[in-house]
Amino acid sequence: IWDAQLSHPFVVGIGSGELPPETFARWVRQDYIYLEAYARVLAYGAAKAGELERMGWYAKLLDFILNTEMDLHRAYAQRFGITPEELEAEPTWPTTQAYTDFLVRHAGTGDMAQLVAALLPCAWGYGYVGEHLAAHYGTPEDARYADWIAMYTSEDYQAAVTWLKDEMDRLAQGCTEAELAELERIFVTSSRYEHRFWEMCYHGESWEATQQDPEDPLAPEALQEVA
Repeated sequence: IWDAQLSHPFVVGIGSGELPPETFARWVRQDYIYLEAYARVLAYGAAKAGELERMGWYAKLLDFILNTEMDLHRAYAQRFGITPEELEAEPTWPTTQAYTDFLVRHAGTGDMAQLVAALLPCAWGYGYVGEHLAAHYGTPEDARYADWIAMYTSEDYQAAVTWLKDEMDRLAQGCTEAELAELERIFVTSSRYEHRFWEMCYHGESWEATQQDPEDPLAPEALQEVA
């Protein structure tokens, strides 16, 4: 799944600098929505963390997401011609909705191990993608894409990823085989959503598009027949 991300045309386009800006703008818009849900997951982490030191780590990252990262994201969006008002008004696309619902549900109903298993593929995956792009493509001429790669290969970002990976290992200690299998299922599902997120941003997506097929069981006509 992760290798498929590395070869995805959206990711390759970032590295080569040839991704059309209007295509990348889809990511900017939907990722802003994603960040809000990500912040909620971190809030659950701060509430559920057993030790004060770990509680502080989640609280510190939550504060950064809400009071720094989202401001930076708004400024970054403006480089693609997207205003803060447009970001706030952006509708949530199906894949974004499904992914964020999955994250928040496991953060709210699961234990700390399940919470970290759900959020780790995003944090680790972006660092993985960023390092791959830097190694294989260098620095794109488009400064917007160069800054994206620099963000996810930065020392601070990679340190946060290392902390989360260590946290996942710590939380998994003493788990039963059944519990480990559940953590793996959650991790793999989030990884699949990460790949789907690239797909969504590359091709575009809307709720209406899912209702064009009359055979679609979620189409209004089909639901009326069931009713």
